[in-house]
Amino acid sequence: MSSTSARPVSSPSDVTMGLALMFLSVMFSPLIDIFAKLAVVTIPSAEITAGRFAVQALCMLPIVIWRRSFADFSWRQSLFHAIRGLIITISMISFVTTLKYMAVADAIAIFFVEPIIVTILGGIFLKEIIGWRRYTACGVGFFGALLIIQPSFDEVGYIALLPILTALCIAIFVLMTRALSHKEDPWAMQFQMGIWGLIFCAVLLFAGDGSGSDIFDPVMPAGSAWFYVAGVGAMAAIAGIFGVYAYRAAPASTLAPLQYFEIVSATIFAWLVFGDFPDAIKWLGIMIIIASGIYILWRERRFASKPVSDTSEVTLAP
Repeated sequence: MSSTSARPVSSPSDVTMGLALMFLSVMFSPLIDIFAKLAVVTIPSAEITAGRFAVQALCMLPIVIWRRSFADFSWRQSLFHAIRGLIITISMISFVTTLKYMAVADAIAIFFVEPIIVTILGGIFLKEIIGWRRYTACGVGFFGALLIIQPSFDEVGYIALLPILTALCIAIFVLMTRALSHKEDPWAMQFQMGIWGLIFCAVLLFAGDGSGSDIFDPVMPAGSAWFYVAGVGAMAAIAGIFGVYAYRAAPASTLAPLQYFEIVSATIFAWLVFGDFPDAIKWLGIMIIIASGIYILWRERRFASKPVSDTSEVTLAP
């Protein structure tokens, strides 16, 4: 996908800074899930998700005010932002629920089929040209996910499929963001996502009050649970800020492979906090997912480097 306006070429120092910031982002990202797994023992998934949106929005608010990003809000696109908020809410509740029953590293590894789903959906809905090599890599990546899902399915049942639902939701979210990002300020978009997500969580918690559901029935956090919920939102804000500035400093194609380091950092943190460590079969699945994802990114980068005659920007119809 290309644009009529060329992106400024990043200098070597900018690329180095971008890589450093992305490294920090993928180091902080698993801490979101570590805190969520600690919190979900006593707090419903939807309440943890609401807490994340609230803290994240509060962290973004000073930046939005300082940058005067309110002026960039496109109220005509409010429906899109509402849909994005709903999709991210579903994805987060699904993933937090997963963490109650599955190891962090296993859940994150399964979730990393998301770039594969983005590739497939991009070919279907955005008419991006996807060759047979990338489709084959997608199939191989899904096979790797099955190596992780199968033993997890035997242990926890259909909960093991929730990371796939999360990945599907995030893939749709990414495609919508891709279509809107050239029109709106990224900070304003992040802030609006948090507000809409918080609204949807509030509705779900209100509807689930008194139901006894460990997903939707709200409770009053006690003791360290407050810290865990705040930690989810704080780590999300920190990782998000590092990620935004990383992509401002270096091309996405350069940074994308580094995102797979999150599986490694998640494994390290989960081992240190919970004592969880993937077995040999799961490591094989993890390596297959990483290899297929990096190959897809390499093919996309190689294709993008070729000159094309069509320079129109692809957007989603309002």
